[in-house]
Amino acid sequence: MSKAISPIQEHCFSFTSSQVKKLAMEKVLVLIVGAGPSGLAVAACLSQLSIPYCIVEREDCSASLWRKRAYDRLKLHLAKEFCELPHMSYPCDTPTYMPREQFVRYVDAYVDHFNIFPKYNTSVESCKYDEVSNCWDVMAHDQVRDLVIEYTARFLVVATGENSEGVIPEIPGLHDFPGEVIHSSNYKSWNDYAGKGVLVVGCGNSGMEIAYDLANHGVDTSIVIRSPMHVMTKELINLGMKLVNWSFPMKFADFIIVTLATVRFGDLSKYGIVRPNMGPLLLKAKTGRSSVIDVGTTELIKKGVIKVHGPISCIVRGNSVKFEDGNVRNFHSLVFATGYKSTANLWLKDGMSLLNDNGIPKRAFPNHWKGENGLYCVGMAMRGLAGISHDAKKVAADIKSIVDSMGPF
Repeated sequence: MSKAISPIQEHCFSFTSSQVKKLAMEKVLVLIVGAGPSGLAVAACLSQLSIPYCIVEREDCSASLWRKRAYDRLKLHLAKEFCELPHMSYPCDTPTYMPREQFVRYVDAYVDHFNIFPKYNTSVESCKYDEVSNCWDVMAHDQVRDLVIEYTARFLVVATGENSEGVIPEIPGLHDFPGEVIHSSNYKSWNDYAGKGVLVVGCGNSGMEIAYDLANHGVDTSIVIRSPMHVMTKELINLGMKLVNWSFPMKFADFIIVTLATVRFGDLSKYGIVRPNMGPLLLKAKTGRSSVIDVGTTELIKKGVIKVHGPISCIVRGNSVKFEDGNVRNFHSLVFATGYKSTANLWLKDGMSLLNDNGIPKRAFPNHWKGENGLYCVGMAMRGLAGISHDAKKVAADIKSIVDSMGPF
């Protein structure tokens, strides 16, 4: 009698022979999808509890967002004490706000310290919960060996993050724009834009810092500011977070740092920068929207070195961009600092208990990390590095408690 074909195997066999040449099967207790800081943090916490796991990563390295999709001048916007991964402190000589390269070195040391061996170049294609075996059936593709691996996992941890894929909005005429159009994740430095006119679309931290990098080196720079935002310094945000940690009400902490920001920056509304009604810390807690950490951009805006525009209406006449106020300007390049989206829903078929239609947790922090049937997520509560340690420890402890109460896997 022939062996029954599982739904995952059936999916695998639907590929052409040129796409899939081999099939392997592997049974694991915990499967972690993603080897960014979130996935690595879970792996470390599980190893501390002697829980075996397997971690897969679609890229060829850990922390690929930090290595490959971050601009050269990036530094952590939060003080280092709020950004440590679990069970390993930063070196004592680490600056308060770490440069990107130093954070990558910390990640490498973290991987070595906890003996984490991600399976790189392995992309999860499909994942479904099996009610009979009470396990997750996961089909993954080893891109190097052209090998399809069917994992059977009792627990599944989604650690692919909120920033899986850059978002560029649909704008009439954009496809006909003859100049360069990139997402901010592909921006490296001003050197590529010397002598050009650049429009940065988006006024979050990436957009404002990229605009500064360009304008500070003589590039003709404009920026689109569409939404209200808080402009802060790193020190003000650090003060606010410490006040909350010292048990001061969040609204009081917001009042203090907004007052100090007003003294520091003055009234920015005449330059197109309007504050939200909600305070910066409360806004972050409620919506995940971060304050803009000023690196000198506001001063260049005040001086007119960086030109501010409102929303784009359409692209007209080649390189011309028309704004909603009727103004038209020509640009050589467009840099879209318009955020990211989660792609977990593309492969996770039974994640309704945990994630919404946008691939983000349904429940708010701090209860966002656990779904049903051994499904978890880490680093997806819009709290950046500051939220990863919390999530990883919670997930590992919950898995440990279940493992201790169940029979052999």
